[in-house]
Amino acid sequence: MTKIKFALCQMNVVDNKEENISTASLMIEKSLSENANFIILPEMFNCPYSNDKFIEYGEEESDSPTLNKISSLAKKNNVHILAGSIPEKEKDKLYNTSYLFDKKGNIIAKHRKMHLFDIDVKGKITFRESDVLTSGDEFTIAKTEFGKIGIGICYDIRFPELARVMVEHGASVLIYPGAFNMTTGPAHWELLFRSRALDNQVFCIGVAPALNKDASYRSYGHSIITNPWGEVIAQASEKEGLIISEIDLSEIKKIREELPLLKNKRKDLYEVIRK
Repeated sequence: MTKIKFALCQMNVVDNKEENISTASLMIEKSLSENANFIILPEMFNCPYSNDKFIEYGEEESDSPTLNKISSLAKKNNVHILAGSIPEKEKDKLYNTSYLFDKKGNIIAKHRKMHLFDIDVKGKITFRESDVLTSGDEFTIAKTEFGKIGIGICYDIRFPELARVMVEHGASVLIYPGAFNMTTGPAHWELLFRSRALDNQVFCIGVAPALNKDASYRSYGHSIITNPWGEVIAQASEKEGLIISEIDLSEIKKIREELPLLKNKRKDLYEVIRK
């Protein structure tokens, strides 16, 4: 299957887990009415983006009302769903974790955010995920009927090495549920997604929460799809909404033949430097 019809659910996240799950469910149902076959939710879609809320909203994978609901929707509607991310509890640790469900409602991949968002932009924004979250340490390349899908989360996109590893292991689409803020979003969001797509000649997708002006952490929104030529083929505004867009994976082969970046890589020199 070379064509995938994606639905990017840019939902408004509030301080109410049940309401967030309900909003996600409604957007999934609407996506199905548009014949989407791969639905993506934002980073921390069931939880306000705040360290104290990560602790409060945390769920264990084996007993998660959020994941149980998404699983049932995937199975009922015979559709793939990437459940953006949620705060996942495991023993005494807390992770920022994304789950991919297949059409039978089974978890076929999970990604724990590898690079934690610890920043201090003077006078604008300070945030330290590492105060409460533990970083993941595994690459996530999911095998699906559409081919291999690489998964990262938000800040992970800033590290080109991660994207390259996923592509070298066969990923043709890179997906990063994210929640850039009103400082980093306007400056870097589109640039990063275009860059990762262009560098690796793949499709690159970001799905964010909508801008909630009442929240302590304000998401930039602007969920996006970029193609292997580095072009933006779909992008939302800051408001809640749904993007439905079909991509054709055959574009990857065409562009790699026209501009053979990966083939022309000087691996002989890079490996010497690494040693």
